[in-house]
Amino acid sequence: MRAAVLEAQGQPLKPTEVPDPQPGPGQLRLKVEACAVCRTDLHLRDAEIPASRLPVILGHQIVGRTEDGRRVGVPWLGWTDGTCRYCRSHRENLCPNARFTGRDIDGGFAEWTVADQRYCLPLPEDLPTEQAAPLLCGGLIGYRALTFTDDAERLGLYGFGSAAHMICQLAVHQGREVFAFTRPGDARTQAFARSLGATWAGGSDELPPERLEAAIIFASAGELVPRALGALADGGVVVCAGIHMTDIPAFPYELLYHEHRLCSVANLTRQDGREFLALAQQVPVRTTVTVYPLERAEEALADLRAGRFEGTAVIVP
Repeated sequence: MRAAVLEAQGQPLKPTEVPDPQPGPGQLRLKVEACAVCRTDLHLRDAEIPASRLPVILGHQIVGRTEDGRRVGVPWLGWTDGTCRYCRSHRENLCPNARFTGRDIDGGFAEWTVADQRYCLPLPEDLPTEQAAPLLCGGLIGYRALTFTDDAERLGLYGFGSAAHMICQLAVHQGREVFAFTRPGDARTQAFARSLGATWAGGSDELPPERLEAAIIFASAGELVPRALGALADGGVVVCAGIHMTDIPAFPYELLYHEHRLCSVANLTRQDGREFLALAQQVPVRTTVTVYPLERAEEALADLRAGRFEGTAVIVP
């Protein structure tokens, strides 16, 4: 089969042919219909997150078809042991032995893949393939981050990319006011945010017109943490939603005082997947996508790094 393979971190993906994957016990063999590109793929390619094995096929937002015709989605969380204290307390996202799609398990930048059937989420037939793929990581982990904000009415989103453009729609549907923060001077993305219902959009170096009750940081820039804390109302929370973030600079205690809270989100659970996919259909969440053929997967990562598209890149084999 054709695949885009990461042979060494820090090096371009290599379009090549590899043997067709063969399913083991409890696994499904899937014909890949599409796989969305996540910033975590870029972090793995750029060696900002260590790869557990090389070579590896990246991609963990997979829309695939089983050999008996069922349509499923494969997310980042690909396997857990089911026996540790975290799995037994409905916190499988923290399983210390977890394996992740596109890092520990070959992912979806390929024509075929295999996946643990327990971690394949059923997808409706009427959801377009390219629309479905971004829901499976940016959407799911973004949704988990949103649940950490409780009932906050004024919500800031720092970094308006794949995850934020979906969560903005869900938050507006829930009756929240969304304040979108982009790269300074990025008028195009700010207009995009307003088109999706954001009350206000500006640069990440600006303060919003009102104090925020909660903020989610999707960008991987640690310097945004003190900026977001400085924009909070008393009792507000800042949620860091990325798997990777650059170092957070020192900041004065005053930014954390007044019962401000700072927390992170790690991975996702299957329950997050079931809840968000149902909500995404109700809203409905519409994803803005740029489609790339499999042979241009490296170009899709470069365009993501440079911010050349709005929404999400999707690889279609």
